[in-house]
Parts: sequence; C-alpha cells; structure tokens
Amino acid sequence: MGLLVVGLFFGELLISLKVGLVIGFGWSVVWILGTAALGYLLIQLSPYALMNTFNTMNLNDLTNMRNAHNAALAYLFAAILLIVPGVFTDLLGLLMLLYSLYLRLFATMRPNNPNPHSKGDDDVIDVEIIDESDRREPRA
Repeated sequence: MGLLVVGLFFGELLISLKVGLVIGFGWSVVWILGTAALGYLLIQLSPYALMNTFNTMNLNDLTNMRNAHNAALAYLFAAILLIVPGVFTDLLGLLMLLYSLYLRLFATMRPNNPNPHSKGDDDVIDVEIIDESDRREPRA
C-alpha cells in the first residue's frame, strides 16, 4: 500500500513537471490556483449541493438512495482532489465531478410508471361513437 502511494506521488510529480514544461511556469501557477479555488468553492457550497441532491431525488427506491449517496461522495472527493495540486489529481477531480453530475441529472431519470401494463389514469372517459347513417333502414 505504501509503495502504491509513493508511486502515485512520483507519477503525479512527473506528470505535473511535464505539463509545466509544456504550458510554462506562469500558466502552471494559474492552473494550480484556479483548481484549488474551484475545489474550495465546491467545499463551501457542499452543504447546499448535498441537501439539494437528497431533497430532489426520490429516496423511496433503494437505487435512487444509492445514486444520491454516490453522487454526494463523488462531489466531496472531487472537491478535495481539486484542492490538491497536480495535474493527475485535477483530472481525477474533474472526472469525479462529471460522474457526480451524471448521477444527479441522468441516472435518476426513470419513468414514473415502470409497469407498462398497469391501468391508465382514472380520469379517462371511454366513449363509443355510433354512426347514424349505418342505423337507417333500407328503403323499399
């Protein structure tokens, strides 16, 4: 486990140095400060975002509850990863933020009536149209 953490640290350092050489020192500083500010803003807004997530999802279904939990965790981990300086952690943070948005917006869109064979609305009036021209008696 410790070897994996050391490998990730050196991999992050190598990737950050290579990106820094390509885009320059000034843009690297802007990148680091910008993503840290974004992560800090997400942490500051997290109580509202998490409350909104749990309030708008239909938590009667176990799948929706699991999606709300996963969206909340992905949001928080994304904010923390964006605060940590480095290109790899920033990309992971952005991917987790996109995953959180996916769970929040698209994974909860299910039809209200999952059973297609169920009875329709009670407000429907079933009528039969009788054509009067068919009821006339033939003339002799």
